[in-house]
Amino acid sequence: MIKQRFRSNAGPALVMIGPVVLWLAFFVAIPLIYVLVMSFCGIDKNYNVIFRFTMGNYRRMFDIDYVEIYGQSILIAFFSTVICLVLGYPFSFLIARTFRSKKTILYMMVIIPFWTNSLIRLYGWRTFLGTNGLLNKLLLTLHITSEPIQFLFNRSATILGMAYVLFPFMVLPLYTAIEKLDQAQLEASADLGAHFRSTFLHIMLPQTASGIFSGCIMVFIPCLGYFFVSDILGGGNADVIGNLIQRQFQSGNNWPLGAALSIILIVITLLLVKLYQKCGGDMQSLGV
Repeated sequence: MIKQRFRSNAGPALVMIGPVVLWLAFFVAIPLIYVLVMSFCGIDKNYNVIFRFTMGNYRRMFDIDYVEIYGQSILIAFFSTVICLVLGYPFSFLIARTFRSKKTILYMMVIIPFWTNSLIRLYGWRTFLGTNGLLNKLLLTLHITSEPIQFLFNRSATILGMAYVLFPFMVLPLYTAIEKLDQAQLEASADLGAHFRSTFLHIMLPQTASGIFSGCIMVFIPCLGYFFVSDILGGGNADVIGNLIQRQFQSGNNWPLGAALSIILIVITLLLVKLYQKCGGDMQSLGV
């Protein structure tokens, strides 16, 4: 009787879950396992992959040139995240606290950029900031500068591009958190004569901490791998970890090293996600 009931319940479940499991196995699990195996392989003099166990790829990642790029990646990701947070918090607060009719318009201002390919938008920034672009022409016309300024192909341009592309990923979780603010506590704070700074630090910030942390993770992690932003706006002068991986798989033709770098990036991502889950759970347990 129990076996028959189990079989009757297992059939529909397998029909529903089976395709998803097969999809994840073929397009997620198997490729990741292949990348992991390749990261322990070597190459011959003709750059062919040799399936022979070696730790050389992981040892090579500690070369000083690579370590500098790791540090630069963290620096770019940090400042991009800070910019998104500083600009995204007040904008999210404005969306959450405005009238419903205007809220839709402001919310669509965040969503609409997703409808356009990010490469097209980045090339628009490249045209705008170029030496012959609109910004330099405006500065020359107003006699603010005597010659064009090189805004592109540096770390600042890369940070600008990262913040621009990933800004919606900061706004959406912040908006969700701010919308759940306890209005009664905000009104009580105002009635007791508390300044906005005190209200923000003691009421708003603790209650929206989970949204802040979520937005920072969603911005910081992609910054480490968005190599196309660095290529278009940084001109190869502000590489991130993603540039190292892309270069090894293409021009460097060293797939095992690229696979090892990919595994390290995946490990960093998993650690940050685990940190988010742990901190998110702690915040919920504290009633934040």
